[in-house]
Amino acid sequence: MPRTALLAPIGLLLVAMISIQSGASLAKSLFPLVGAEGTTALRLVLGAIILSLVMQPWRTRPNLAAYRPLLAYGLALGGMNLLFYMSLQSIPLGVAVALEFTGPLGLALLSSRRLLDFAWIALAAFGLWLLLPSDLAQTQLDPLGMALALGAGLCWALYIVFGQKAGAAHGRQTVALGTWVAALLVLPIGLWQAGGSLLSVDLLPIALGVAVLSSALPYSLEMVALTRLPARTFSILMSLEPAIAALSGLLFLSEQLSWNQWLAIGAIILASAGAAATIKPKG
Repeated sequence: MPRTALLAPIGLLLVAMISIQSGASLAKSLFPLVGAEGTTALRLVLGAIILSLVMQPWRTRPNLAAYRPLLAYGLALGGMNLLFYMSLQSIPLGVAVALEFTGPLGLALLSSRRLLDFAWIALAAFGLWLLLPSDLAQTQLDPLGMALALGAGLCWALYIVFGQKAGAAHGRQTVALGTWVAALLVLPIGLWQAGGSLLSVDLLPIALGVAVLSSALPYSLEMVALTRLPARTFSILMSLEPAIAALSGLLFLSEQLSWNQWLAIGAIILASAGAAATIKPKG
């Protein structure tokens, strides 16, 4: 593929990543009002409505035989969003995204057994070690927040596995249908945590902004980019997301990171990009 033909999809993917992290920064402004759980519920419900209006899943015949992968995909999506937003209550955005990235990174490395792949594992482990709370660290991180971000990473890995299976049966409708499953999972939790505040009309403009920036816009742009970029190029570029998240947190949330934390994020980015560039599946 000519280099000029790659510029447009690369640009779309960068816009998608900036959109997602800007949406996460905006979402954090809702935490004092409805909590992380309520914010997640609003994002998923509004995101499901927007995606349904765009993709119109009701026009396709439901594949009831393949409902299990779709259900698992939706539950993983809901868990990923809920745990990630809960982690943002106590750790910076860039650190949370870097920790979450260990999920797909670990999934990719499970498919290979070469010595070089263990080098990427070691580099990612080094990054995680740098993030561990220490008496010597200038800015200590909350262990619970780190655990929640790692849990979101595990859900991200499951989201990929079940998303591939559900996508084979439901096609482009998978995202809309799966988002409804995720919304139905998280909505009761959000209502329990936030109560009637979740239904406040005053929250609607910000909540819509979060849903568009974090779901509808980036998912659409990523789908276009994925169809025009080689899978390996797509994966390498996605490795930039923790850095974009850290910059978004710095610009919009005034989240200052220590040198150790920037170095940790850099190590995890390099491990993800390296794995994406060199990984070879088993067999």
